Amino acid sequence: MLCPWRTSDPALFLMWLLFSVLDYRSTCMNEKQTIQNTSLPLAEVNTTVMLQRGKEAVLCCPLVPLAEVVLVTWKILRRGKPSCVLSYRAETQETNETCTDRRITWVSAPGLRPHLHIGAVTPDLDGHYLCEIATPDGNFQRGHDLQVLVPPAVTLSLEKNATVVCEAATGKPAAQISWTPDGDCDTKNESDVNDTVTVRSTCHWAVHSVSVVTCLVSHLTGNKSLSTELNQGADKNLESYVQYIIPPVVILIIMGSLWLLKIIGCRKCKSEKPEATPVVEEDEMQPYASYTEKCNPLYDTGNEVKMPQLSHSEVDRPGLKTSPPTRN
Repeated sequence: MLCPWRTSDPALFLMWLLFSVLDYRSTCMNEKQTIQNTSLPLAEVNTTVMLQRGKEAVLCCPLVPLAEVVLVTWKILRRGKPSCVLSYRAETQETNETCTDRRITWVSAPGLRPHLHIGAVTPDLDGHYLCEIATPDGNFQRGHDLQVLVPPAVTLSLEKNATVVCEAATGKPAAQISWTPDGDCDTKNESDVNDTVTVRSTCHWAVHSVSVVTCLVSHLTGNKSLSTELNQGADKNLESYVQYIIPPVVILIIMGSLWLLKIIGCRKCKSEKPEATPVVEEDEMQPYASYTEKCNPLYDTGNEVKMPQLSHSEVDRPGLKTSPPTRN
C-alpha cells in the first residue's frame, strides 16, 4: 500500500498534498460560506460558517487519508435541540445515525467521503458540528459553527408631521439602520421567532429644513437604501381632499342642475297648455236648451194670450182690477 505521507519521494508527497487541498477546497468551500480559519493543522481546526437561509452546506472532516481512517464520528449540537451522532466504522463498514432530521446526511458513502451535507438550511439548524476522525496515528477534529443568516424585509413609510419609519423585519442577525441626513431618531429592536430580530427606527425632521431623507440598512446578507420626500404628506392630504370631498360636491351640483331644469321645464309646459273652448259647454247645454224651448209655455207660439183692450179712462181709474187673461 502506498502511503504518501511516509514516502521518501518529496515530489510524490507534494503532488498528493496539492491534490488533497484542491479536492478539499472544491468539495467543502461554498461561495456563500465564510471561513474564519483556513489553516490546516490536522490535529484541530475550528471554523465559522455563515450561510443564507435556503442554501445548502457541505461541512468537511479533517484532511486525513481514508486508508488510515478507523472511525469517523459527527457530533452535532444544535441550539435548543438534543445532540445527535453520525458515525462510520471503516473496519466493518457500519454506520450509526441518531439524527432524525433528514436534512443532515452524509455527502456520499462515508467510506469514500465522510463529509456532512445539510440541505435547505434554516435558523433552527444553527449549532456546532464536530467531525472527529480516529487513525492509528491519533485523533483529528474539525469543528464548524454554523450560523444561518436571514435577510430582513426592509420597508419605509412616511407618517404625519415629517416623521419617517424605517423597518428591517425578521432579520438574523439584527440589521443596522442609519439615516441621511441625521434626524431626531428612536431605534428599537424586537425579538421574533427563530432568533430573528425586527429593527424599527422612527425619525423626525423639521418640515422646511429637509426635503429628501434616506434610510440605510446594513446586514450580512446585503445592504439596502430607501428614500422618500417629506413633502409627500401635503400631497397625500391634497389627494385625500380631492378624492373624498370633490366628488360629492360635483354630484350635488349635477343633481341640483337636473332639478332646476325639471322645474323650468314644468313651468314652461304649463304656460304653453291651450285654454278650454266653450264649444264643449255649449254642446253639453244644447239638449237642455232645446228641451226648455219646446216645453216652456212662454215660448209656445201656438197659444197666444189675448189681452182685453182698455180705454184710457179705465186705465187711469184707480182701484180698477184687471182679470188675468184666460187661455182658450
